[in-house]
Amino acid sequence: MKRISSGIPGFDDRIGGGYLPGRVLLITGDTGTGKTTFTVHFLHRACLDGKKCVLVATEELPEDILELSEMLDLGLTKYYESGQLTIEKAFQKRSEKVQTSKFGFTPEGLEIDLPTLSDYVPEGTDIVVIDNIGVFTLRLSTQDFRDQFDALNFILSTKAGCTSMFVMDDTALKMTHNLAEYSVSGSLRLMVDENPYTGNIERYIRIPKMRRTCLSLNPIRFEITSSGIKLL
Repeated sequence: MKRISSGIPGFDDRIGGGYLPGRVLLITGDTGTGKTTFTVHFLHRACLDGKKCVLVATEELPEDILELSEMLDLGLTKYYESGQLTIEKAFQKRSEKVQTSKFGFTPEGLEIDLPTLSDYVPEGTDIVVIDNIGVFTLRLSTQDFRDQFDALNFILSTKAGCTSMFVMDDTALKMTHNLAEYSVSGSLRLMVDENPYTGNIERYIRIPKMRRTCLSLNPIRFEITSSGIKLL
């Protein structure tokens, strides 16, 4: 099976040639571990390969994401301007709802059913990234989250040729008892921890799950440079 490139030099070789096509991949990690940078690599490579991409941005404005991509020399601006990359302004819409709620609307107005996120993804989309899906979990019970997450996973997986990447912060993952990892085809955990041999604080990738792939259990060290992610 032909895989989808991560866009990160050397990483595809560690995961059997790339991400599984037509499936959902989960990226988790604490603040500042490099989750959004992972998505920029993925989107940039997909755009280079001529794929139609959608980014549902729930925590950042489009201009901030585009600026980051240009800083990393992984420019997405030209693809955004040409329409090959669509950035849905979910962050802006959430912020407007928060502002509106100050004038008498109830907090329930801020809720969203996870399956409705698929409405952002038109037919013919090759790649969809939702960064960060965790913001929609705070008002859900554990059972509701599992049901809605599975439904979203199923809807996107049945869209012909659509490969999905969900970003989820560690706080939301723990609040939902790591259930998201059971539903997806692959999961990457980004961590910052102390190297027991050197005492230095370093970045690591752990891969607890990647279906149809032989994986090493050893974490992969990496750093974020001016050119993005570099494996060590």
